[in-house]
Amino acid sequence: MATALVVGGTGPTGPYIVNGLLKRGYEVTVLHGGFHEAEFDGPVEHIHTDPHFKETLEEGVGDRGWWDLIVFTYGRLRIGIEFAKGRTGRIIGVGTVDGVARPSDPRWGLLGRPFNVREDNLVAENDLENAKMGARIAEARDSLFQVHREGHYNATYMGFSVIYGPRAQAPREWLVMRRILDGRKRFMIADGGVTVLHRGYAENVAHGLLLAVDKPDMAAGKDFCVLDQRQFTVRQRIEAIAKYMGHEWEMVDMPWEFAIPAQLNSMRNKSPWVRNASRIEADLGYRDVVPAEAALKKTVDWILENRPERGGEVEAQLADPFDYEKEDRILDAWERVRGQMQGEMKEIDYQMAAPAHAYRHPKTPGEAWHRPEEAAAKDKR
Repeated sequence: MATALVVGGTGPTGPYIVNGLLKRGYEVTVLHGGFHEAEFDGPVEHIHTDPHFKETLEEGVGDRGWWDLIVFTYGRLRIGIEFAKGRTGRIIGVGTVDGVARPSDPRWGLLGRPFNVREDNLVAENDLENAKMGARIAEARDSLFQVHREGHYNATYMGFSVIYGPRAQAPREWLVMRRILDGRKRFMIADGGVTVLHRGYAENVAHGLLLAVDKPDMAAGKDFCVLDQRQFTVRQRIEAIAKYMGHEWEMVDMPWEFAIPAQLNSMRNKSPWVRNASRIEADLGYRDVVPAEAALKKTVDWILENRPERGGEVEAQLADPFDYEKEDRILDAWERVRGQMQGEMKEIDYQMAAPAHAYRHPKTPGEAWHRPEEAAAKDKR
């Protein structure tokens, strides 16, 4: 029987991954910190130790010498890379879709970072001083493939998007849901809520990883981005949550720099981007197993049944004070400014020119392009 070690295994994606391995006939061991437990579809050995350090990993596994597969979903991947040497023939390392250079990085070229960052045009962050986290993520991914090239094991990197669904840490849906439950009638949104925060439903993301398990040759030495096939703007998700919960409110659109509470909905990301996930679709045949609408409904239902403690750990992680008194002051101030601006715009009375079609629409052969007013006058004649 093939053996697998899953480092993590009890978070939002863990049970789906572990159960998927059990279904495939693996004898599974999970190694995690012991802070959370999960139920699985079959017998699973548990090792409780801190996965963030090489010495605690080695102490935890003791004399257990070999697994056919190691899935490293938790802890520090750069530590796991060294830990796995001599202990497996194959590793699937899980990181994030981040580790991508900032928009201002000159390596992107004149236009800067594209909105849809493709795997074949991936510029890795390398600034350890000003973007340390992103640079460390890219460094770990590169180290994994270096060890793969050296022949220590067959390696695959899975870049997970922001995970949502049951058991997800710091669920961003709560930022909206608590305000609905508290009866708020106005909801602040920044820059129209057009930011797209790449997200993946836990079961979908786990499915993507299991496809890599099933196709080791195709997945070898590759970096896959895993996220839902259909992505939505922040505003679309907020409106959908409110509609599903039967709540009506006014969405107040404000400029980013003033809508400070609303910045949390898009993780303060004023330069939106989404990793293109075409590689996992083409190479591994990925398709969402849970459609977007059903995934959002399941997420909302689970949070309603497992509501975060007010002022507790989850809200501290989300960094939202839910200070409605100050939110209302910001909203009221913006309404005053907007009213003043509307009045001044009426006085300015700025008129746009009539739109001009870029192509000719001749009424007779060889007729030249006409300005809109000329065309209208000609039609009257």
